[in-house]
Amino acid sequence: MANLTIDIDLPEGVTITGYHRLPEAHGIEVSWTLPAACCCPRCKTVESVRPEANLNVGKMRVVRDLDVFGEPAFFCYQATFQRCPKCHHRQDLLPPFKRKETSYTYRFEKLVLRLLIGSNEAEVARRLGISAETVRFIVKNQLTDNQALTIDPQRVITDIGMDEISLKKRHKLYVTIMTDLSDPQHPKVLAVMPGRDEKAAAACLALLTPEQRDKVLRYRVDMGASYNKACGALLPNAQAVIDRFHVAKLFGEAVDGVRKKNHAGLQEEVIAGRAEGVSFTDVGVSPRPVEPDGGGDSEVGSVVPEAAGVADAVRVAFGVQEDLRRDARSAESGAGADRLDPEVVGGVPGDGPEFRHDV
Repeated sequence: MANLTIDIDLPEGVTITGYHRLPEAHGIEVSWTLPAACCCPRCKTVESVRPEANLNVGKMRVVRDLDVFGEPAFFCYQATFQRCPKCHHRQDLLPPFKRKETSYTYRFEKLVLRLLIGSNEAEVARRLGISAETVRFIVKNQLTDNQALTIDPQRVITDIGMDEISLKKRHKLYVTIMTDLSDPQHPKVLAVMPGRDEKAAAACLALLTPEQRDKVLRYRVDMGASYNKACGALLPNAQAVIDRFHVAKLFGEAVDGVRKKNHAGLQEEVIAGRAEGVSFTDVGVSPRPVEPDGGGDSEVGSVVPEAAGVADAVRVAFGVQEDLRRDARSAESGAGADRLDPEVVGGVPGDGPEFRHDV
């Protein structure tokens, strides 16, 4: 059996004690250093930690972590408790990598926020195999944490990214996220604020110290005015970098608009006057009404708008003209032929190899 060694970034104080290969998943047993003392949430008594471990294998805690080789990975650990000697209240000793009453790690929450950039909660939930309610709950917890968030003032930040995330399609539920892009291989979410306006961007940048803002050299934002205005005012030494995606998107929309304007006949249907340089005259059809029987609308004018393309329009027009010629030749008097438009009758040559080649 082949052996494979991989490097896993672990939270501080966490060590790996075992590994289990599961069908399309990875189970990683972990342990962490317990605190020296804890406070009872009921009676507020501070006592030294005397842990009680639940050794039942069925009571193992499992929380979602970052993927390994594109497959879900889970941290597995034994549940550990502390019983208060005064009120006998038993509390769960939480590991340092997750919050209370959740089944995922802190860095999995950061991953969800990064995936929400340019996406929505339904798409992210489908990609990660979780529910949309879980994605919404993660964003809510991140917003609550950022209300009292303080960024390490010693952290050196040279590149930041700022973008909006939408929780639902066609809903005004937007959040502004600021990311540290100094290390492109390991981006870190710095702040999350509600809204997507200049005020939300300024609130994110306000978490940085003036010295940190002066050291920022580049900020990556979209082409909206709100983020650019806030970053331009609070980051004096930084240069704006527009994402290639937005530039390519605008360029593609401009080219597509010109294409539709000048080549509408090549899309699905031919509409008179819509495409430049394409008209009934160009395809050998008279734009004037024809009354072969003395009344009614033009057969050519009623058929051509329903054609699927220029070639179909020529084919239909030629068929109608052949019918008109046959009716004119078979008429006993010349009255019917005199009424025919000479341009229609003689505008298209008879059937032959050259005409078939053109069609």
